[in-house]
This record gives sequence, C-alpha cells and structure tokens, in this order.
Amino acid sequence: MHMKIVIAAVSSNSSMSGVSRHAANIVRCLLTRNEITALHLLVAPWEHRHMCEAVSRLDSRLHIHAVRLLPGILRKNLWYLNELPAIARQLDADLVHVAYPSPVNRPAFPCPVVASLHDLYPLDVPSNFGFPKVLFNRAILRQCLRSVDAIACVSDSTRLRLGINDPQNMQKAVTVHNCVEFNLPAARPALIEPWNGAPFILCVAQHRRNKNIPFAINVFRRLHSLRVIAAGTQLLIVGIPGPESSRIRRLIQEPGLAHRITLAHGISDPELRWCYRNCDLLLAPSIAEGFGLPVAEAVLAGCRVVCSDIPAFREIGARHCRLVSLGHGAEENFVGAVREVLKERRPLPAVLPLLSPSVVAAQYLRLYQALVAVTAFSPAKAAPDRTGPRVLQVPVADQPAPPATQPGVVGSL
Repeated sequence: MHMKIVIAAVSSNSSMSGVSRHAANIVRCLLTRNEITALHLLVAPWEHRHMCEAVSRLDSRLHIHAVRLLPGILRKNLWYLNELPAIARQLDADLVHVAYPSPVNRPAFPCPVVASLHDLYPLDVPSNFGFPKVLFNRAILRQCLRSVDAIACVSDSTRLRLGINDPQNMQKAVTVHNCVEFNLPAARPALIEPWNGAPFILCVAQHRRNKNIPFAINVFRRLHSLRVIAAGTQLLIVGIPGPESSRIRRLIQEPGLAHRITLAHGISDPELRWCYRNCDLLLAPSIAEGFGLPVAEAVLAGCRVVCSDIPAFREIGARHCRLVSLGHGAEENFVGAVREVLKERRPLPAVLPLLSPSVVAAQYLRLYQALVAVTAFSPAKAAPDRTGPRVLQVPVADQPAPPATQPGVVGSL
C-alpha cells in the first residue's frame, strides 16, 4: 500500500524542541520505507530553517513547507482547526499525523488523523503551565485525543498514564517509541570555547517544573563544595526557556555559581551530540517525563547517566543508567551517585533496538496502513482541493528559511 503522509509540526518554538526533534525523527524513519510516496512536513515560518537542518536528507518524496502563520497561541490553534484540513485535501493526503496534541476538526479531514502523545503534563504537572493556561491545555489535550483516529504514545509509561487519566481512549492508543539515531556527525559548540577544555556536566531540559533544573543546580553546588568534581568543572544546561527561567537565573546568580553554569538553547543536533560524547555525565533529575529523550541519546552516545528513578527513565535506561530516588535525602543521594559513577569507566555506546529507525518506521507503517484500510471501506474521500492557494514545492536542500518578520513568504499553505 503506497501512501502520501502529512506531518503537522507547527509550534510556537523558535528553536529546536522535543516536539521538533520528534517530528524530524518521524520524517527520517518514514523515508526509509518505499511505501511512502510523498511526505509533507508542515512547520511555522520561524521553525523552517532549523527543521530543514534537522532533517537534512535529499529525497524527492520529502517536501518541507513553511505555512502562512503569524505568531500567537490562538492563531496556531485556529490554524490546526481551520487550515490543516484544507491543506490535507489540497495535498490529497492519505493520512495526517499531528506531532503533538493540537485542536483537531476531525469531520473536516478527508483522511485518518493520528496524534503523537508525549506526556500528560496538563493533568500530571499543571505547574508547567500556570493558571488559567493549564485549563486551556487540558481542554485541547482532551479534545484532540477524543477526535483523532489513533494515538501514538511515545512510551509504555505514557500509554499507562493515558489509561489512568483517560481510559475511554485507550482502545485507540498504541506505543511507538521515539526514534533515536546517534551514529551521526558531531560538532564542537562554540559556546564552550571560553572553558578552555574544562570538564563539564550536562543537563538537557526545557525550563519547566517537571525537569527539576533548580534541583540539578543545587546538586551541582554540593558537588563543588564537597569537591566531588574538579574545581573547574562546568554545568551546561541546554533547553529552551520556559516558566522556570526566572527562578533558574536567580539561582545561577548566587555567589560561586555564575561563572560555572551556562544556559544554552538553539544549539544544533551535531553540537548536542558532541556534548553527550564529551561531558563527564548527564544529570537528569526530572520529576516526570513522557519519554526521556536526553537519557536515550546519552545512553546511545556512551555517556554516563545519573537520573531520577521514574517510569519513563526506567523504561529506556534501567540497564544503562544510575537511577536515584527523588524521596527523602534526594540531593545527598544524587551526590553519592555522581561520586560513584565518576569512578567508573565511560561506558560503550548502548544498542537500543526499539528506538532504531527500522523498528519505529515499521510500527508507524503498520498503524498507518490499518487506518487507511479502514477508511478505504468508508464513502470515497473528497477530491483534493485544486482551487485554493498552491503549495510551494522546493527541493529540501535548497529551502531557505523565511525571515521571522515575514511569516509565510516561503509557502502558501
């Protein structure tokens, strides 16, 4: 069965996020399959450049489109409701895959719709959003899960949380782990040049409550004060800003920390791969996770990992990580774990077959084919829309990113 797939990854992020990387990984996986005859990736104008760089694959089947969209959460949600179904018709899509829970007007689509479910933070970690924003996020999450034809959970732990919080939608949920590739080029980031080769601890996390970055900073402080790590050791925190950013910056300004901690976002995937391969260890003290992509990437890179003992991390790295409880005496326990891990030799890169492109692509393909087969027995889908604005088809390697001040100039979707 040959298929034309549309992946909608339009978000508000101006640099690479977990959702962006998830969408790019789906693209790379699907392009390994001959059953895919056309693959359209839809992104916001401000995401266009970094998504082109992330995919970076020459394939005539792949088309990356910057849609016409101005910044703003409301505009983005309305785009998913009103514009995405029309684009699916225009592209004669066999299936649409929404890269994260977004508003879905299912009756308007001519084909099945799949949504990736990364986590249930609006229900599990409301402080990630604040009040009243969390109420809107919960409403969008529930509306999306209720409306789509299938839910692709990125881990068994996320699927379990779905079963607890939303049991009526469990029958259309499947687990398809994130694809994680690590045999790719690495590049030394310019931001570490001032360190003059000093050792560093890595923390890859958005500035959200569940990532527990202030805790990581406190652990780092204690590691220094107890001389568990070398005097010149740095802490590099890579992640896009968020609700916790102000608190994190205040902590960093405390005496003795300002020159030892660096906040970074927008670094490229090759630069991040270099960080995994060259840091002393990855510190990941998250309170909750849907998958734990940094832990998976670190394990595949042969990086030491000290992380919290939570279901998502156990699922991915139980055999490869030092898992530490966040209960009583958590800081002391993390310090002790780091002390012990640093005495060990750096591990060899692990092999995680469930996260390989071939396995993940096969799982997505089975899901897509099952949904399309069901649709084939329904009334014939409407003909593609030939009357609306045309899609700009540009070879992937030549696609320039549109200026942020002129959204939509590269595409007319």
